Amino acid sequence: MHCFQLHHHQCLFPRFLSPPFQAPKPSISWRSSRVYVPRSSSSSSYAPDEVPVDEDFLEKFKPREKESEDEARRRNWIERGWAPWEEILTPEADFARKSLNEGEEVPLQSPEAIEAFKMLTPSYRRKKMEESGLTEDEFHAKQFEIKGEIPEPLETKWDGPLAVRFVPPRDWPPRGWEVDREELEYIREAHKLQAERVDIETMEGVKVDKDTDVGTMCLDRYKVFLKQYNEWVAANKDRLEEESYKFDQDYYPGRRKRGKDYKDGMLELPFFYPGQICVGKVTTLHLHQGAFVDIGGVYNGWVPIKGNDWYWIRHHIKVGMRVIVEILAKRDPYRFRFPLEMRFVDPNIDHLIFNRFDFPPIFHREEDKNPEELWRDSGRAPIPRRKPKFRIEEQPLLSNHPYVDKLWHLHNAEQLILDDEDANPDKYKDKKSLKNIEPFDEENSVEYTKAYFKKALIPKVILKTNVEELDLEAARAERQMNYRLKKEANERGEEYKMSKLRRMIEMDEYDFMHWRRSLEEREALIRDISCRRALGLPLDEPGRFIDERLFMKDRYDPSSPLYRHDYWGEPKNSEKSIQERMTEAHNKSIVGRGTVWYEMSYEEAIKQKMRREARKKAMPKDEEKEMGDQGDVDDDDDDDDDFDYSILSNAPSNSANKPFVNGTESPRMSDEGMFED
Repeated sequence: MHCFQLHHHQCLFPRFLSPPFQAPKPSISWRSSRVYVPRSSSSSSYAPDEVPVDEDFLEKFKPREKESEDEARRRNWIERGWAPWEEILTPEADFARKSLNEGEEVPLQSPEAIEAFKMLTPSYRRKKMEESGLTEDEFHAKQFEIKGEIPEPLETKWDGPLAVRFVPPRDWPPRGWEVDREELEYIREAHKLQAERVDIETMEGVKVDKDTDVGTMCLDRYKVFLKQYNEWVAANKDRLEEESYKFDQDYYPGRRKRGKDYKDGMLELPFFYPGQICVGKVTTLHLHQGAFVDIGGVYNGWVPIKGNDWYWIRHHIKVGMRVIVEILAKRDPYRFRFPLEMRFVDPNIDHLIFNRFDFPPIFHREEDKNPEELWRDSGRAPIPRRKPKFRIEEQPLLSNHPYVDKLWHLHNAEQLILDDEDANPDKYKDKKSLKNIEPFDEENSVEYTKAYFKKALIPKVILKTNVEELDLEAARAERQMNYRLKKEANERGEEYKMSKLRRMIEMDEYDFMHWRRSLEEREALIRDISCRRALGLPLDEPGRFIDERLFMKDRYDPSSPLYRHDYWGEPKNSEKSIQERMTEAHNKSIVGRGTVWYEMSYEEAIKQKMRREARKKAMPKDEEKEMGDQGDVDDDDDDDDDFDYSILSNAPSNSANKPFVNGTESPRMSDEGMFED
């Protein structure tokens, strides 16, 4: 293999690949098979005709005609045979896309665009249709033909004949619908007859004639089912349509047919059952949801296909084609978006579906307050949560009912009003004083203030109570009764001991109710744990609790301080951070490289400075001199300390814009031009 030695002789590069440090080279003829280099004076390891120049390299990198980006993209699409937005467009749509540029008309130039513009007029379209000799349907189908490589149509391989029998659904009758019990038993005999390896003559409870076969027997029972089904439809058809208008107000593919779309004889959900084979017609193809098949019911069946699977399915499933489908699942139409889930039996495309839905799509209703319950009803995995650090069955029982606080507030309000009534009886004579109070505002019923208690300012909470919730008559009767009992006890010379008040007894009842409920829940939990252990079942629902280290790693958690807006500090150039940096630099300038651990507001620093100056002025000169001498003595004592006195140098007197930090003026700090970026 040859290699170029640049320090020995000059090497020829193509012009657009030549390095910048090379001198101008003689021109190269692209057609020549060899490139001849003049013999260098220095010794070379190559003969002049041995300089390797690859013809493939020249062919690959020689200058080409310019190709626009759109042309290159279109060529790229066509080479790969996948350009649906190019190929599937009608001439009208193609014209509309290519001839309009953000709302401005562009003159038509290509013959295809001119032809598409003419096709917009119905008369010209009719003329072309007559010239082609095609019917209207054939002509429109031709507009949508997919150009390019079309795979062979799928052939469904059958293992045996497809058995389609008239069998009533096993979940008949619907919940809440009463039917004749004898007829229902007769209908359910059809399910026994479907079982394999059953000798009909020896079967208990089934009357068999020798001339009849299993199919005829099933058909007889199916007719009884149809009679009951028609009765149910006649009674519930209007109710189901009203519910559909109430709950499904927006349109989506697969919604219940109603109004003009509803036709008599359409089959309701109870008619279908999982495993049923139906013949239908593809009505809609949806990129992210799948195919929808009309099987003659009020709901279209849903075949889940999504995303990139359409790339290889698009040639086999088209709108309008007749298909054979199998029902896989029947679900609650109130909870699930598509009640009937199906798969294609003919053409069978199961081997072409790779992106499966994790769960069928559901509706989120306003009344769904509990996500755990919603997930469980939908058959989904439980919402993961942290495993509790303590065992619930070992926790103490609860006896603090939340309504007790409310009762305590009502009790206090009633007693305060009665105390005021005893002190000021004239104020409550007309019994209108409580009715003239301003209306109760529940949102602002709690006020947080501060009040002095023994010269200490402590937080104070004011609770406002609605007067209409108070039972003043009962409280007043109770107080009068206690006064009477106390008076009678004093007359007998006994000490009166007041029993529990009415509200106190009520609070105890609520607390006991809470304790009782807590005890029952504890017993049920222990019973459940014991049964699970005896049967060898897991104590926790699988997937409910996950490892603490894996929990919420990639989710936004508003309770975490990591997500607080001030967790990462102030922005670099905010006023606050500038002031903090100036504070830090000033403190370092005062005490060397130490740190001052206290901070003072600017106003407080100014006040301290003014106090210091006032004290200095008020002090006699003799005392000031003594203070100065005392300071000199202290300085002499500290001579042994290694201290840098240069940091105590006075600031120039004319620096008016220096910041005051902690009551002293910064001698070295200026914010001019420092934090502009």
